[in-house]
Amino acid sequence: MKLTYLPDRTAKPRQTGVSMVMDKSLSLREAEDLIASAHHLIDFVKLGFGTSIVCNQVAEKVKIYQQAGIKVYVGGTLFEAFLVRNMFDDYRKYIDNLGLDTVEISDGSMIMDHDEKCEYIHKLTKNYTVLSEVGSKESGILIAPNRWIEMMQKELQAGSFKVIAEARESGNVGIYRPTGKAHVSLINKILTKVTVDKILWEAPLKSQQVWFIKNFGSNVNLGNIPPSEIIPLETLRLGLRGDTFFQFLPPKFRKLQPK
Repeated sequence: MKLTYLPDRTAKPRQTGVSMVMDKSLSLREAEDLIASAHHLIDFVKLGFGTSIVCNQVAEKVKIYQQAGIKVYVGGTLFEAFLVRNMFDDYRKYIDNLGLDTVEISDGSMIMDHDEKCEYIHKLTKNYTVLSEVGSKESGILIAPNRWIEMMQKELQAGSFKVIAEARESGNVGIYRPTGKAHVSLINKILTKVTVDKILWEAPLKSQQVWFIKNFGSNVNLGNIPPSEIIPLETLRLGLRGDTFFQFLPPKFRKLQPK
């Protein structure tokens, strides 16, 4: 039996409703368990920051994810770690040795000329799916809304599949206030010029996921999701959890909504 009034969810491979999981150190067995329970819900797995340098059996884990139809990439911080050492060619060799077909280009940890960043994006789109991240990882660095818009537009023009709105795994910088609440005015200004479907919003906290689903629907793109939260996130997307229970029901049901 199928429940009525569930929102239409996109199916893989999808352009919208994308979910990106942050793998910070899952073992091979844990990755297999994640795939067994939720591979149909995961579009991307990010091997967070520089963890792929430290973890064992990374290439084997990449293959497991890819065989389940999931694109895998290493965190943008690792791209920057190679770049700051003038080792871009070594970065290419590193991701190729892992068998990756997806990359993240970011400049959140180092100063980089934006035109140079866009050149890297354009260069890598010839061989990889490129996600580019906008926003600083430092809480004290504030970027004006017009600058967010300009960078996102240029990076999409350079070939990014999606631009990632920075929040870190802590969810308290970039598009969020230090309290973890959405920076509503910033987000709204960005969306006057950049289509919501072109942005992957980092939303590691449930409250942030709820905010985006309530404001932009079940098929909003969300990232930095902890592995244990990918199925709970899908219940939020479908209105099968208290936080979004009435979100997708017709108005006639609202009389049953607690006040």
